[in-house]
Amino acid sequence: MRRKCLLLTLSEHAENDRLFGRDTEYNSWRLTNSAEESMSTRNPQASSTFYRMMESRGGGTLIDSFMIKRPSVSQRMAGGKALRKQVPRAAQAVYDQRADRPDPIEILERQNATRVRKLVPVRYSRMLANPFAFLRGSAAIMASDSSALPVSGTYVAACGDAHVKNFGVYASAERNLIFSINDFDEVYVGPWEWDLKRLATSAAVATQFMGGDKVQCEQAAREAARFYRKRIRGYAETGYLEVWHDRIDERAVLESLAPRERRIASDIIDKVRHIRPLEKLTEPVNGSHRFIEDVPLIVRETRSESGTSIKLMLDRFLRAYVESLDYDRKVLLSRYQIVDFVRKVVGVGSVGTRCWVLLLQGTDADDPLFLQVKEAQASVLEPYVGLKLPFGHHGRRVVFGQRLTQGSPDIFLGWGRVDEKDYYIRQLADFKGGVDFNNLGTFHDYCGLCGWALALAHAKSGDPATIAGYCGTSEALDEAIAKFAMRYARQNERDYDALVKAKRNGRIKAAAE
Repeated sequence: MRRKCLLLTLSEHAENDRLFGRDTEYNSWRLTNSAEESMSTRNPQASSTFYRMMESRGGGTLIDSFMIKRPSVSQRMAGGKALRKQVPRAAQAVYDQRADRPDPIEILERQNATRVRKLVPVRYSRMLANPFAFLRGSAAIMASDSSALPVSGTYVAACGDAHVKNFGVYASAERNLIFSINDFDEVYVGPWEWDLKRLATSAAVATQFMGGDKVQCEQAAREAARFYRKRIRGYAETGYLEVWHDRIDERAVLESLAPRERRIASDIIDKVRHIRPLEKLTEPVNGSHRFIEDVPLIVRETRSESGTSIKLMLDRFLRAYVESLDYDRKVLLSRYQIVDFVRKVVGVGSVGTRCWVLLLQGTDADDPLFLQVKEAQASVLEPYVGLKLPFGHHGRRVVFGQRLTQGSPDIFLGWGRVDEKDYYIRQLADFKGGVDFNNLGTFHDYCGLCGWALALAHAKSGDPATIAGYCGTSEALDEAIAKFAMRYARQNERDYDALVKAKRNGRIKAAAE
């Protein structure tokens, strides 16, 4: 059941028509083959309506590609159900530490090789806080482990790091509050199971972090899987445009909860709506706002690592970034004035990647715009998927993934390259918020919401009917995913202990935060 290499292989009825968006550089895609038999030996290019459209040549071929009859929902669901013969749902529970498993510390060290060296001890410090923090920072380790697990063969735009902390509330382009995935640094083409297993594992590990027992940990993981299964089936029977425009808005969130949980969620949403990043991140200086420094986490640098002045570096980046924007966004951005910028350490897994925050001013000091310029490195999933995207820019990959899977993404999303490093840009603290990880009583409901949001993202980018056909209507998949989560949670603890040991024996260094 294991695989040493996963391919882009789809079943006869698996349609990834929407997975790769509208990019015209399709000829740069590369599929790799393996000696191992996959779920289907059929070339995915032969059955994908997207490929038929993009490969149309000569008069009449493009219109013909649109006139070919598509498989029905029932046919695609039947195709998904048939995949259980090769990979039974019970197989999704499998996790055994393989004999040739790479050293988890070595995986982290390889990532550190491309990061800001002086910030690596900060990364380790944050990961050493507890096993849940370690899980958040070890997406590369879990991706390596996932690559050896059985999968059904249906691919989506996988988040790559779908742990419970990477979901939350954000402001849509229309300024409405939406619940969704909110981190896309690792987005790439991949099996839907990889995302669901990481989500379920994080639910179990987070529950344990909050003081939950084994039963509660497994319930949290099962709830994430259950909501995913139910919602993906609903999306399978929904029209393409309706799925594309669907969002989990404030009303949908509140209606999905019991009265007590609804009151708590309403309070969280209210707090998010009243976030004032200007007051939190800046201080008044000579009649203007400036970022509050907090060395080494927030620093007002004068030169980049290569010795380039920060002003020149930002000028180069902004030139590339502006080119990535549509003209309506360019008009809007041009009205703002940059008043300050700092280097900022963010997250757990991202620590050590280069990140800058810009403060721009609109009509006056009370009309701020915060933009985050964040380095985008290769996705942790990329080494295990036999496919190259049509663009080599990792910042563009992140933006593409977010636009594809979110209902109404940030209007300032864009990308650029400077000093041979890729970046993407987005708004910072744009009414973003998440769950209180001190309230175990409401956490199971939150895990269900995360499962729902993941199902929506996968429905937008892949084929929900094939996935739903495989998942079925019974609790078989829920049970399997929950069992996997508990098994991998134990692996996560062993890896966390290995990091503690590495610090103790001097193999790694951790900062004192």
